[in-house]
This record gives sequence, structure tokens and C-alpha cells, in this order.
Amino acid sequence: MKTSYLSFLSVFLARVVRAHEHAPHNVALQDNVQVVFEDAGQGQMYETVMHTGFQNYDLSLTESKLCDSTVKQYSGYLDIEKNKHLFFWFFEARNTPENAPVVLWINGGPGCSTSTNLLFEQGPCRIANNGKNTTFNPYSWTNHANIIFLDQPINTGYSYADDGKTISTTAAAGKDVYAFLELFFEKFPEYAKAPFHIGGESYAGMYVPNFANIIFKANQELAKTANPNSKKTHINLASIILGNGLTDPYIQLASIPDYACEGPFAIYRPDDPRCASLRSKVPTCQRLIKSCYLTGLRIACVGAELYCGKYVVEPLTAGSDINPYDLRQECERSPDGESPAPLCYQEMNWIETWMNEASVKAALGAKLDRKFEACSEGVYKAFMLSGDAMHNSAVFLPELIDAGVRLLVYAGNADMMCNYMGNERWVEALPTKFTDDFKQTKAVSWILPESGKVIGEVRSAGGLGSSAGNVTFVNVHNAGHMAAHDQPEAALELFTNWIQNTPLTLVTVD
Repeated sequence: MKTSYLSFLSVFLARVVRAHEHAPHNVALQDNVQVVFEDAGQGQMYETVMHTGFQNYDLSLTESKLCDSTVKQYSGYLDIEKNKHLFFWFFEARNTPENAPVVLWINGGPGCSTSTNLLFEQGPCRIANNGKNTTFNPYSWTNHANIIFLDQPINTGYSYADDGKTISTTAAAGKDVYAFLELFFEKFPEYAKAPFHIGGESYAGMYVPNFANIIFKANQELAKTANPNSKKTHINLASIILGNGLTDPYIQLASIPDYACEGPFAIYRPDDPRCASLRSKVPTCQRLIKSCYLTGLRIACVGAELYCGKYVVEPLTAGSDINPYDLRQECERSPDGESPAPLCYQEMNWIETWMNEASVKAALGAKLDRKFEACSEGVYKAFMLSGDAMHNSAVFLPELIDAGVRLLVYAGNADMMCNYMGNERWVEALPTKFTDDFKQTKAVSWILPESGKVIGEVRSAGGLGSSAGNVTFVNVHNAGHMAAHDQPEAALELFTNWIQNTPLTLVTVD
């Protein structure tokens, strides 16, 4: 990883001029490789790579020193058919990057920028001082992993389309994410041999199983051809990581009344009439979701969204200052004092302030006139109108798990929306060769090794106690939807043990 930046040029299949209204600054030829540097003005320089197996895609990138100047980092865009552009920001691991795994991390929403995860949770720096600067994060997940933070789908964060149009389904998004990974590993072949983990939180519970399935199927096709001259790279898919995700709505939406009335931070007493009212709506909600699962029809899926949203979710949040992502606190306000802050956290406003600084955009190679938003209302509406949120993403997982891809699902116990009850239930229902083992396994307490403090509970199947397990669920205590923000030390401990496939420190519950 200490190799110079220019030495990477020899691995390119081809270089092309990036269609960003900028003329090439310098062009060099080396065998069949065309090297192009572009001067975008205001200090922005690009390199561009095009993969011969992905004719409609090319990758442009630059180096920066923002956030964590102690590691090598790259940022830029995957250009799709010249008019759509996905932004990414990559950090090498702080420790032995040459031996560290590669992680692709994706945020949810749909339409929320992964830069909010980077700057608020597990990234190498944290937003600070009302968005004027950032501070070093000692609990960054980049301590032991090379991590790509990707803004997807189109029109999320710095990502954009020239015509302003967005996609509206997880399936469509997956095609672009796979192309990005292929070009990334073509640019950086030294990472291609490392174990690869794909993870995310919230609506990424929909994205990640889909995207992992695309990678898995592509690997199978590559293995069938066994062609040494293949233009594509085998991606060493090792595991899937889901944090407070929405993956199986049929099971998870039914858990919301249970959590609201019986959870550790319950809104109502169990005998409150509102609990009975909420639960009475669950059978119809599940019937509509089941119809979506069976038919896949937009009208069925949107109908399920509307009913379940109105009668199961909204009664708990409408007209309330409660933070549904962390029931321990109220929703924070935006600077105007009137509207709630994005996702109920004022730091989201700070992130928007910092990411909209011209100097930050220039350093990252981002489009200078692109307005950064923590979460895009347009992307959210497009996905909701397609009915995407009522599909079952869990169906993609059994084949992968049975083939050796490990699954980690964790959830902060103060989050109501994607609560730990629903997440544990869908993991238990997952039909894999580890199902019986998981059902028979009782939760045990999880402790931090140095302090001895109990920080959660773990259920795990596979591995016989000598690894982190093949199917593992973790309930993170005193954490909300953004567990890595609320419990940074615990989250880093969990993540590090998982990617290194070593057991968590556990104590038996009597």
C-alpha cells in the first residue's frame, strides 16, 4: 500500500477522458493503456479508468487529505453512461492496510448519504463545531479495514444525474454498485485478493442482501467460464453486515407495536388501549405485505406501504417530539428551530454545512455546484412510489449463507423503527443449514474485554465457539439506530471481531 500513486497506472485496462466538461490536461500512452489526467479547475485533478467489460461505466478519482491525513485515501465518481455519477470516498486501514479486508459501506434512507455514517458514526473523523471542522475518531472502523463509503442510488449525497432523474428500485441500484466494485478492483488489484465485506444500516437492509446476491451470482458465472482472460474480477465475498436494518418487512413491521409496548424504552404500558389498537392493525398490514411478496406488483406493494405506515407507524410518531430512532431522547431541531433536524440529529445539519464548503468539494473531486443534502426527499419518494420498501430482501440470503458467506445482524436496543425484536425474529426465521442451531441457541451477555462491562447480548450459530459465527445476531445495549455513534467502543469491538472472525467476549447467562 506504500506504492506510489503513479505506479498504479500500469494496472489500468484503459483510460478515457471523463465527460465533466473538462479538456484533458495530459495524455500518455503505455502499451494498450491510455492515461488521462484532467484539470477541472479550482485545484481539482482527476484520473479516469474504463473497464472493457463495462462499456457504459468509467471511474474517475482523486487523492485528498481530508478527515484523516494519516492514511491514503481516494474519492471521486463512477460515471454511468456519461450522465449519471455515483460518489465514493475510500480510506485505507490505519493498521497494516496490505493485510486488511475491504469493506463497502452503504447508508439507507433510501436517499441518505453514506457520508453521514462516515462523519457521525464509524468513519475516521467526526463532524464538529457546528460543521466548521472535523475531529479525529479513535474508534473508526478504518482502524483495521479498508473502507469504501458509497453514495447510492443516484441523487444521494454528492451523487447526481445530469438530467436530475433518479432510479426507484433496489434491483436497479445493484447493477451500478457491482460495476463500481469491478472498476474499483481493476484500478486497485492489490485489494481484490482481500476478504470483502458488504454492509450498511437502515434501508441498506434492503440494499445489501440484493447487492451481495449480485456479487455472488457474478462470481458463480466467472467460475463457470474459468477463462483466465476474463475481463471481470472475482470478488472475495466473505460476509454481510446489517445494522438496524429493514430487511423482512412482514416480520419487522409486526414487531413495532411489540417494541412500543414491551420494549426496554416502551412508549406505552402493555395494558394501554393504544397497544391493542396498534396490534389490531397488524394482520391487515401483514396480509398486504404478503401480497406484495407474492406478486411483486407495484399496486400491491405501495398499498402495503400506505396502510402499514398510516396505521402501524404513524400513530407512534405523528405530532410527537419523540426520536423514533432513539426513544431515550427527543428529536433535535434544525437551526430554524421549527423543523426537525434530518433524522432527528443536529449533526446532520453540520454535515450538510461542511460538505457544501467549496474547499471540501474541490478536495474530494465532487461536483462544485452540487448541493449536498444528508437525505434526499426526491430519492425517498421515488422508492416509496415504486413500492420497493415492502419487498423481502431476506430471500437473497439463504443460498449465500449455505455457501459460506457469513451474516452479522446487529441492532441498538433504543431504536423503534428497525428495532432489535424484529431483526432477531427475521434472522431466526431465515431458512439456512444453521436455522436449527440458531433457534436452539440462547442469548449470552456480551462484554467489553477491558472494562468487563456488559454491552449487549449475542446469539450465534456456526463456528462452534471458535469464530464469530456464520449467522450472528447482536443486541447492542443503550444504542439507537446509529449504534456506532451511541456506543463507539462497543461497535468497533464488534466490527473488528467480526471481520477477523474471532469470537466476541461472552459470559454465560444463567
